[in-house]
Amino acid sequence: MRTAIVTGGASGIGRAVCRELGGRGVHVVVADLDGAGAERVAGEIGGSGVRLDVTDARAVEDLVTGVRDDRGRLDFVFNNAGIAVGGTAEELTLDHWNRTIDVNLRGVVHGVHAAYPVMIRQGFGHIVNTASLAGLVPTPMMAPYAATKHAVVGLSLALRTEAAAHGVKVSVVCPGFVDTPLLDHVNPGLPRTRTGTSARRSAIRAQGRLYSADALAGDIMRGLARDRALIVVPASGRLAWLGARLSPSLAVRVASLAVRRLGRDRRSGDSS
Repeated sequence: MRTAIVTGGASGIGRAVCRELGGRGVHVVVADLDGAGAERVAGEIGGSGVRLDVTDARAVEDLVTGVRDDRGRLDFVFNNAGIAVGGTAEELTLDHWNRTIDVNLRGVVHGVHAAYPVMIRQGFGHIVNTASLAGLVPTPMMAPYAATKHAVVGLSLALRTEAAAHGVKVSVVCPGFVDTPLLDHVNPGLPRTRTGTSARRSAIRAQGRLYSADALAGDIMRGLARDRALIVVPASGRLAWLGARLSPSLAVRVASLAVRRLGRDRRSGDSS
């Protein structure tokens, strides 16, 4: 039976991916900092649940080697765990930056570093890293998040060019705004910022731009079946990506308009 590890699998995109994989007959190891949540999802799909802190390189390596030894193979590793950090650059502390880098970038590095040698030795496997549309287009008020997601895209594409020689596949997922609990937990355990609160979720929802995690999971599976390097969804996300590639300066100007609009809204709120 094919085997997958999904980090951040207790909720949101990770949970949807776990369910999709389970429905396709894959044994899923659901890994999450929320160990109880991981076990709940695993129970729903007949998989295994484990508590995992992706910032702990040794713990990630122990999980990967343990799954390989127990199951005899490792077909997929979804480096999906991440946090949302928002706020204008002047509001952010080094704690915001360091925590984002630790989870969103080093967490992916740890997963790759542990899984890639295993997949090279077995001659197959697919590493799937979750980035974001924020890793492809200008994304103001989320500088640490955008920086790490750009890094994950670069890491994934660089690794893909090397991995093909070993029979290993690498893809990176770049969704637009997805309807997940992540949007309700901006800056978890970090100082709050005026522009990084869950009010952002309400604004996005009002514009009808949130994409369902279940739809995304289906799109991811189709992308993997076609061995896509970049899985950019939904269509509005692909359009934004195309615009940024065709005219980076225009994409920056459009993002700047959003910043100015937010500034006007904040001043209006202060005066009311």
